[in-house]
Order: sequence, then structure tokens, then C-alpha cells
Amino acid sequence: MNYPNGRKGVSQRSSKQGKTQATFSNRGMTLEEDIALTNDYYRHANIAIVHKNPTPIQIVNVDYPKRSAAVIKEAYFKQASTTDFNGVYRGRYIDFEAKETKNKTSFPLSNIHQHQIDHMRACEAHGGICFIIVKFAIHEEVYFLPAAKLFWYWNDQFQGGRKSIPYDHMKVEGELLPFHYQARVDYAAALDKLYF
Repeated sequence: MNYPNGRKGVSQRSSKQGKTQATFSNRGMTLEEDIALTNDYYRHANIAIVHKNPTPIQIVNVDYPKRSAAVIKEAYFKQASTTDFNGVYRGRYIDFEAKETKNKTSFPLSNIHQHQIDHMRACEAHGGICFIIVKFAIHEEVYFLPAAKLFWYWNDQFQGGRKSIPYDHMKVEGELLPFHYQARVDYAAALDKLYF
């Protein structure tokens, strides 16, 4: 199946036993792109309003050979960014980070930063809903993990615990987000199940 934008969709692959199985490996999209398309669908279907947070940068040097061809030559991060996405769903503020890992057995906590944990804790203290969405690229699986569970792993690493969340734990403690045609990463379903 091909999408209207020309991207390849879910392809069919034959296994050695002659059975056909679906694979998403040829979608050619990153998790953030899938979430952006999901957010567009949510917005147009009046389900939620969620946007990608821009990374604040300070532009220092720009080359202007002509106005239409300006090129940024040097820029710096102004400050540490918070999380990737935020918005409103069913009258509640939501805030989340999206991460992909090629690691087969665990999600390294080094992919998250202390300032992001602090931000999510502050949002939750004010009644917001925070979570992370993790894609295990090798398994082609995407999981929704509430911030409270993330905080437990985060704190445990500083008390001699693991510095990662095992894949097997993610399968139990997270919510699997199956791929859908319109809501590719349908995190609203997990929000409904866990919070509403």
C-alpha cells in the first residue's frame, strides 16, 4: 500500500513457511514524524490539540548570498529544551517525550535528561499528564509509559539500580501502541485507558 504522499505503507513479506506477515520496516518514518502525523489527525478530527515544541536556538552567523538563499552558519542552543510535545486532550494538559532505541533488550535512561524529568514532575504537580513514548526499532513496537513509572526507574538508577528500562518490563508496565493508518501512534487510546 502506498500513501498519497508517495511513502511506502505496510508491506507484505512472505516467511519460509509461505505465510504472509505484515512489516512496518519500509515505512521510512521516524517516531517523531509518526507522532506529528497522528497529531495532525487528532487536530483535524477534533480529538486533541498537540504540538511539537521547537528547540530554542540563538542564531549567531548567517550567510546572505541573496535573501531567498540565507544559510545559518552558526547557532547555539539558548537553553535546555523541555519535552518534545505538549497540548490539551479532554481538557487536560499533556506533555511527553518521544524516544527511539535500536537496543534490543532495554531502553537506556541516558536518552532522558534530568531537566526533562524535572519538567515532567512540575507539570504533574500542577495536574498535567506526562509520559514518554518509546519505540523499540528492532521489535517495531511502540510503548506508552506514564511518567510515574519512568520516575521510579529514574530514581532507582541513583540507588544502585539499572540505568535502563528492560524491554520485558516495558512490555508489562507500558501500553503497546499498535500502528494505525490515521492515528499512527494512537496515544489517545492509552490516555483513555489510564486516565479517563
